[in-house]
Amino acid sequence: MTKKTIKDIDIQGKKVLMRVDFNVPLDENLKITDDTRIKAALPTIKYALEKNARLILMSHLGRPKGKVVDAMRLTPVGRRLGELLGQEVKVASDCVGADVKNQAEALKEKEILLLENTRFHKEETDNDPTFAKELASLAEVYVSDAFGSVHRAHASTEGVARLLPSAAGFLLEKEIKYLGKVVTKPDKPFALILGGAKVADKIELINNLMDKVDLILIGGGMAYTFLKAQGKPIGASKLEQDKIGLAKELLAKAEESEVELHLPIDNVIADSFSASAKHKVVGEDIPDGWMALDVGPKTTENFISALKVAKTVVWNGPLGVSEWEPFSHASRKLAEFLANTPDITSIIGGGDTAAAVAQFGLSDKMSHVSTGGGASLELLEGKNLPGIAVLQDK
Repeated sequence: MTKKTIKDIDIQGKKVLMRVDFNVPLDENLKITDDTRIKAALPTIKYALEKNARLILMSHLGRPKGKVVDAMRLTPVGRRLGELLGQEVKVASDCVGADVKNQAEALKEKEILLLENTRFHKEETDNDPTFAKELASLAEVYVSDAFGSVHRAHASTEGVARLLPSAAGFLLEKEIKYLGKVVTKPDKPFALILGGAKVADKIELINNLMDKVDLILIGGGMAYTFLKAQGKPIGASKLEQDKIGLAKELLAKAEESEVELHLPIDNVIADSFSASAKHKVVGEDIPDGWMALDVGPKTTENFISALKVAKTVVWNGPLGVSEWEPFSHASRKLAEFLANTPDITSIIGGGDTAAAVAQFGLSDKMSHVSTGGGASLELLEGKNLPGIAVLQDK
């Protein structure tokens, strides 16, 4: 980790502006349905409070597109954070302006002010320098702990960091440690499990890791474009017609790089895309009118058997439609295997994969579950993330 962390800068008694990722799901009654992201920020928040910091938190929530949307206010988040910390969290009515400035000035040591949704201002996503300056004027130090947002050059993730002494929080540090190591020097054998719907979403990831990886396992909707490229009948399964040529290239590249590549050898197929569809297990050939919604039991066994030699496993994308019980078995079995194999460093790449592992109650058993879908993918693709690049080096 070449970037300064919160432990490398003096925050004792200072006003600390911290960017967190409190973009949590809310139901129609504005109740938080999953507080994982709030809990993920607690270690850094608690550390700052132990140092008597006067803490100013900022986050976005949803996509209000530069307008005030009452259903996207951070009030429920402030309430939940207060419950988790056992102390009052003041929630500002805005994130900039005279009132906010006065509230920030009035903060005492160990007190917390949560700014209102930064995306209520279009200047946030425009990375407007004047807006960034207003945010920066609230504090003396900037800490970034919002991994889910560091791939965006926004005012609160990139602009502010140019104006204040800056460092990474513990969550960001952990993300860089695990995902960064995979990109630079993974413990080998290194296996990549890819799922999800589209080949297009994973091309850069495969290209960036091809010379580092020993084993690639492909499931999910994307697998059927690869099977089609091999001339297999895939019925009505998910197909990216325009990516067949690319799939052929990637298969050839894997062979050339001596990367062991596994595709489904049996499938759980359904007569429609529905949780209650009629479904059955078939071999490699999928009949017309049927679609594969999960990889089959033989494939799952094959995948697990292949992974037994691995030291590092990165998993990005579920193997089936894991939110529907009949099509969640392969993802569940794989998650259970990783959870019960402590000598594998298991890295779960955010988004739907993280949601699936959480659904199975196995998040705590993984070495690392990334909190950022898009950000983790871009880091694994070898891209420079603006919200990390801008932080001060050690």
